[in-house]
Amino acid sequence: MRERTLTLRELNRATLARQLLLERRRISVLAAIERLVGMQAQWPPAPYVGLWSRVDGFRRRTLERALERADVLKPTVMRGTLHLVTARDYPVFYSAFEEMLTWFGPQHLERAVASLDDVRALSRDGPVSHAELLAHLRSAHPDLPENDCRRILLAVRRHAHLLNARETAMWTTRPTATYEPFDEPVAVDVTTARTELVHRYLRAFGPATKADVAAWSGLRVRDFEHTLDGLPNYRNEAGKTLYDAPRAPLPAAETRAPVRFLPKWDNVVLAFADRRRTISDELRKIVIGKNGDVAATVLVDGFVAGTWSGAAKVELLVPLTRTQKAEVADEASRLEAWLR
Repeated sequence: MRERTLTLRELNRATLARQLLLERRRISVLAAIERLVGMQAQWPPAPYVGLWSRVDGFRRRTLERALERADVLKPTVMRGTLHLVTARDYPVFYSAFEEMLTWFGPQHLERAVASLDDVRALSRDGPVSHAELLAHLRSAHPDLPENDCRRILLAVRRHAHLLNARETAMWTTRPTATYEPFDEPVAVDVTTARTELVHRYLRAFGPATKADVAAWSGLRVRDFEHTLDGLPNYRNEAGKTLYDAPRAPLPAAETRAPVRFLPKWDNVVLAFADRRRTISDELRKIVIGKNGDVAATVLVDGFVAGTWSGAAKVELLVPLTRTQKAEVADEASRLEAWLR
């Protein structure tokens, strides 16, 4: 039987539906974060705006209570970047990425493992700063240049479960590098963890190619391609194989997509090797800076049409109809009122 070909608009609508961007849902904060397979948190307000655009009736304080209770954590996971994940999901994330060398090499990991107990002891009395950790590692490894110590620090943070302190994820927090220890997670077999994570990625972002999964996760294709065996297959318009979770939604291409405001670094823009399902190649060069910075964006008819900043101040990057401009203004007014 010939595989069905999905158009770019069909892929766009599938992703929007799975990302809760076709219709806000009445869903708990924990359930939303788990459904989205974590939320980008390099910019502290990002998860808040991302949840506001997806969850009906979302309140900032709801997320902050979850952070205070450590029901939501802020580890470094996919692509070696900061995300919010739930505490009950953390063991799967940790096991899936435990063996991944992100910004450090085997020689740094070997030294990091030898330093785990000492580093955790530093944080026994409360959060510890990046500067304090680096000073300790420079003292412990005087034969190494500072750049190597910085790489050891990255490995130490992952394997000592030194996660970004919960106060670094609060709405009003300036981005800071402060860490606190969390308990060793329940062990999960690496194959089981990667299978679950890849399948959940497809439920949240699919259908997707192997390259898309690698771009989202930071894993090599050979690390996870076995997890795709037996899954439904489609083709994109270029003829590449798309993998999908069973019974995942595939809305029609003409499904209406409301205006949505996304925060900086939202994974709807970043979670694919081929990002054209949400942003054109021309706009990608404007929205994503050479330094890796990613602007807050406005979706119109499902695709990035502009950027926004401050109190929902919009800069349109493509021509819009009068009706679309009015819809952008209406959603901007709602966001501005919520931001106050």
